[in-house]
Amino acid sequence: MSATEPGRGTPSVSPDPREVVAALVARARAAQQAYERYGQAQVDEVVTAAAWAVVEPSRSRELAEIAVRDTGLGNVEDKVRKNRRKTMGLLRDLRAARSVGVIAEYPEKGIVEIARPVGVVGAIVPSTNPAATPINKIMNALKGRNAVIVSPSPKGLSTCTRLIELVHAELDRVGAPRDLVLQLPAPVTKALTEELMRQVDLVVVTGSQGNVRGAYASGTPAIGVGTGNVPVIIDADADLDDAAAKIAASKTFDNATSCSSENNLVILDAVYRPALGALERAGGALLAAEEKARLRQAMWAQGKLSPAVVAQSAPDIARAAGLARPALAHARFLMVEETGIGKDHPFSREKLSPVLTVYRAKDFDDAFEITRRLLLNQGAGHSCGIHTRNDEHVMRLGLELPVCRVIVNQAHAFATGGSFDNGLPFSLSMGCGTWGGNSISDNLNYRHFLNITRIARTIPPDEPTEDELFGAYLRKYSDK
Repeated sequence: MSATEPGRGTPSVSPDPREVVAALVARARAAQQAYERYGQAQVDEVVTAAAWAVVEPSRSRELAEIAVRDTGLGNVEDKVRKNRRKTMGLLRDLRAARSVGVIAEYPEKGIVEIARPVGVVGAIVPSTNPAATPINKIMNALKGRNAVIVSPSPKGLSTCTRLIELVHAELDRVGAPRDLVLQLPAPVTKALTEELMRQVDLVVVTGSQGNVRGAYASGTPAIGVGTGNVPVIIDADADLDDAAAKIAASKTFDNATSCSSENNLVILDAVYRPALGALERAGGALLAAEEKARLRQAMWAQGKLSPAVVAQSAPDIARAAGLARPALAHARFLMVEETGIGKDHPFSREKLSPVLTVYRAKDFDDAFEITRRLLLNQGAGHSCGIHTRNDEHVMRLGLELPVCRVIVNQAHAFATGGSFDNGLPFSLSMGCGTWGGNSISDNLNYRHFLNITRIARTIPPDEPTEDELFGAYLRKYSDK
C-alpha cells in the first residue's frame, strides 16, 4: 500500500506489518536469549525494577493523568490507587515464587520440575487499564525470563508508551536489556496486532472478544479472557449496610472500568426494601420507570453500549440521559429495577459504568436461578458474588453455577483480581474456563508464562492387581 506524502508528488510505501513485527521480535528474542541465563535473584531484581516504574508515586500519578486525559475513561485518583495496589500485590505474589531452574521436587514420584521460558510474549492490552494491565503482564513475563512486546489499544497508546519509557529507565538501572520490553509502533493497527500474534511464542489477551478470538485463530498458543457481567446475591441474612458499602465502593471505583465490578444485584424478597435503603444510604439513586427508559435510550442509542457512557461518573451519565432530578447530580451510582433477562433487556448485560441492575428474588432458589440465567446471558465463567452468612448457599454457587470465582462478603472488583485479604493471585486478567471460551480458569499469573520440563526417575513399582481395580465393581454388578 502506498500514499502520497504532503507536498510531494511521489508516493511513500507503508511499512509491511510482517517486516515491522519481525524486526521487533528479532530484537526481543536476542534480549530474551541473554536474559535466559539470569539466575533467580537477578530475575527478581529485574521484576522489582519494572514494578518500581509504576509504583513510584509521581510516576503512578503521571500515568493515571495521561490515561484519563487520553482515554476519557475512569478518574485519576482511582487509577493512581489501582496502578499502585495491583502492582504491589503482584510483586508480593512474585517475590517468593521460584521461576528459574528447579521449582519443585516430588521424591515419592521421582519427578523434578524445571522452569523454562516460553520465549517472546505478545501482550494485547485494553484502554480501560492502559498502565495497570500492561505492567501486570510485563512483570509476569519477566518473572519467567521472557521478553514481551505490548500491543496497546489506540486510546491507551500514549499511556503505554510512557509506561515503557519508565520501564526502560529501570532496566537501565539494573543493567538488563531494554529490548526485553517493547511496544508496537504507532499507529497500532489491526494488521500489526494480528501479525504480532502470529510471530510471537505466546499471546496473552485482555480486552475485546474480537481480539481474544483473533488470538485463538492466530496459530500461536494463546491465553484469552472472557466477558464480565457480574451478578451478586444479597441473601436474607446479609449484613445490609456492610454489603451496600462494599458494593458501592466496588461499583464506583474508577467509574466501573473493571470487568469485575458488580453489574446485577439479586436481592431476596425478605430484605429487598431494606437493602435498597442501605444502597441509597451508600450513595445509590434508584430510578423511576420513566427515568430508566430515558437512561436505556442514552446507553444503547444505536443498539449497543454507547462509548459516551462507558466509565463515566453517575452524574455525567444522568445528564447525558437528560435526567435532571437534583438527587442524581450527587449520586455515586444509579440503580434500575429489572425483571427481564436477554437481548431485549440490555440492563441485564455488562454496562462498564456505575449503573446497577436490581432483581427481586422470592427466595434463595429463585435468586440462584436468576443468577444462573444472567450468567448464561452474558459473563459465563467469569465470577459471581454473594453477601451472606450461609455457607451452604456459598457452596451451592460454587458447585452448580458456571463461574470460576465465587466472591463472598467482599467488594467484588477489588477481590476478584486478588486482594491483600484473600488468596487469589493479583491480576487484571480473569480466565473464564470453557464456560467463557478460555483455556484457563484461574487468574492470569506467572505460571502461565512458563514452560515446565519434568525429569522422571524410577521409583518402586506401583502396579495394582486386576482385583484391586475391578473387584468391587464386578462384585457389585456381577448379577446385572
